[in-house]
Amino acid sequence: MDFDFIIGDWTVNHRRLNERLCGCDTWTEFKGRSSTRKILDGFGNLEDNVLYFPGGEVRAAAIRSYDSASRTWAIWWLDGRAPHNLDAPVVGSFCEDVGSFYADDFLDGKPIKVRFLWKKKSVNAATWEQAFSADGGTSWETNWTMEFTRSVA
Repeated sequence: MDFDFIIGDWTVNHRRLNERLCGCDTWTEFKGRSSTRKILDGFGNLEDNVLYFPGGEVRAAAIRSYDSASRTWAIWWLDGRAPHNLDAPVVGSFCEDVGSFYADDFLDGKPIKVRFLWKKKSVNAATWEQAFSADGGTSWETNWTMEFTRSVA
């Protein structure tokens, strides 16, 4: 399956834009850990995350499921700071080693588009980035990147 490359345990280097869609160019970098396991007989997976934000540790999870009829994946994000809220799912698919996923959402009450890009670099490395668009997808501002390195057992 498309996300088989991310199954396992990872160390993560995060880079997050401090403010979004307002011309900010200041980034915060921090570390994290991630562990991903298959669910739904391989048609889904669950990614358990620890993010070491400068202000403290945060737990979060990504839940992914595959729809074989449409050949698309849906990805939900659950943040431990808001344990009753799932973010709007991004939906998309892979072409070769790049997965592109999109959703309509809101930022500060204004409609935006969200894009996730997953890139398989090797069996031991992958990247993810999140971008927002306030103009219907004409332009994108990348606001979070993650570099995954497979953990050594």
